[in-house]
Amino acid sequence: MNNSTFISEPVGETNDVEVWLARAGLKFEDLGKDVTSTAIRIQWREYQTAVHRCSILLHLPADAIQLSGAYAHLRVPCVASRNFEINC
Repeated sequence: MNNSTFISEPVGETNDVEVWLARAGLKFEDLGKDVTSTAIRIQWREYQTAVHRCSILLHLPADAIQLSGAYAHLRVPCVASRNFEINC
């Protein structure tokens, strides 16, 4: 069966931290109290702020929005140490 409309991951943004972390192959349980985990939590708050602002301005739900430009880097958690290697 050929279904060209099937999308394996969300196209828009999310309000769910688990979905957001999954974009980088992470789970909430992976986060600890180290510097990298703290940076990821800060990025999550920045991401959520950007999504919230866009939702209000565009009168759209988060999943109907896709961050771009200066905010595009917030879409996927930036992990640069520990056992994770993801370029941001």
